[in-house]
Amino acid sequence: MYRILIFTLILSILFPFNPLAAEEKHVKAGFIRDRDLWTFINNEEKQITHTGKVFAKPKWSRDGKWILYQNEAPAQYENHGVQTEVWVYNVETGEKKKVFYNGSSPMWAPHKNVIAFRDGGILNISDFAQFYNVAVGVNSYTWLPNGSGFLLSSAGVLRPDGWTSAILFTKKVNDHYKDIPLFGGVDHFFTLPKEVGINNKIIAVYADKFNFSSSGKWISFIVSPTASWSMDSNMLCVISSDGKDFEVLDEVIFEVGEPKWAPSSDTLAFIAGGGRLVFGFKNKHLKTREMPVSGSYTPSNYAELDFDWVTDQSIVTSRMAEKEWSNDFSKHPLPSLYSINTETNRQVKITQPPKGYGDYNPQYVKSIDKLVWLRGTSITDQNRTLWKAKPDGIEAEEWIKNVDGIAFY
Repeated sequence: MYRILIFTLILSILFPFNPLAAEEKHVKAGFIRDRDLWTFINNEEKQITHTGKVFAKPKWSRDGKWILYQNEAPAQYENHGVQTEVWVYNVETGEKKKVFYNGSSPMWAPHKNVIAFRDGGILNISDFAQFYNVAVGVNSYTWLPNGSGFLLSSAGVLRPDGWTSAILFTKKVNDHYKDIPLFGGVDHFFTLPKEVGINNKIIAVYADKFNFSSSGKWISFIVSPTASWSMDSNMLCVISSDGKDFEVLDEVIFEVGEPKWAPSSDTLAFIAGGGRLVFGFKNKHLKTREMPVSGSYTPSNYAELDFDWVTDQSIVTSRMAEKEWSNDFSKHPLPSLYSINTETNRQVKITQPPKGYGDYNPQYVKSIDKLVWLRGTSITDQNRTLWKAKPDGIEAEEWIKNVDGIAFY
């Protein structure tokens, strides 16, 4: 008995058990490499597609069994066109299934393995066996938090007297998605003003990027003008879940990190500032809005590219020195990661990329309590390496090479 105890003690000293390492071994991720879908499961990489046409970050189903991805292919019904196929992949069986031949904005239901997607202006639902038409005239949408239906937006239209504004609706669906009236069956939620803004105003033609806060009491979304104008200026807005309280928060662009709600509080973080990046790496400031208190965290002469919440009081951001745009990418400023305590405003630089490299797209992976990010030579580098570290940047190390967009389960 004593010999067994002594032997066990020696083994524990020589080979200490690390529960976090065990958790990392079972992490699941789907990522894009050279425009193909790959998985990283049990510390093993596996190539899933061989088309070289996969785009956008993959999305995990709620139960972690399926990955949703999109693939470009020659159009079936028009000459020389391109269609965007919606696919799913089962990580347990290896099954790949085409959900629809030409869909956009696919999104998992929050409560079961069904997918919503748009085909032109028609919103559809697929349970992998068949699909159901839900609504027409849909420019953008999101599932309601309990999966009982959708928040929808219709785009403004150009009339002789000018542009009309976007309108928001809700539409409920039954559990089996049958007998849904394609026309009507919606409730008016909110009509946007014709123009929105703070210092400068834009016409409110589109409403997109809907996200509910953790409590479900607030919804953030982005209001955009016409397509070319939206490259330079959009407005981040919030509205209460009953549609009664609407507010414009700040000007934003699509090229930097999307607004994100804190993990468990009604605090929204976002990167404020208009003007596309080709006008310079400047005027991109990280801010938070805790309904109704706001804060700003970016020092003078710096700009933010992307961020993620770690806790309700902690954010990690990819930050660089302000600089004018150059077509010579070697002259672009290169970012590092900074940790910010939103209560005390204590800010610490937590990564030191080597010369010629920057740290982009920080992401906190709760399941393993790790911070991950992409390290590359420029903002357009398509051959970046995924790094991981503790949330404070300690014990940083390379993890996966040649990654362009990764999603963890």
